[in-house]
Amino acid sequence: MSRLIKMDASGHSTLAEWTQSDQAGFDAAVREFRTALHEGCIAVLDQGEGQARQLRELPRDAELVIMRRPIAGG
Repeated sequence: MSRLIKMDASGHSTLAEWTQSDQAGFDAAVREFRTALHEGCIAVLDQGEGQARQLRELPRDAELVIMRRPIAGG
């Protein structure tokens, strides 16, 4: 099962879950993904061992995609 999560004050919230054969679930995940991007979140694909890649599209075969707010500073 693939998951789209958003990092938040509680740790994280699950935005969507889908399987390879679940078109409706994937479509819902894409909507949640785009909404979070529109709200200013950054999407990253967990690649294990502290590695991640920033995303602009939701890959259907991703195991875990994390949405997070940009780090403030400057």
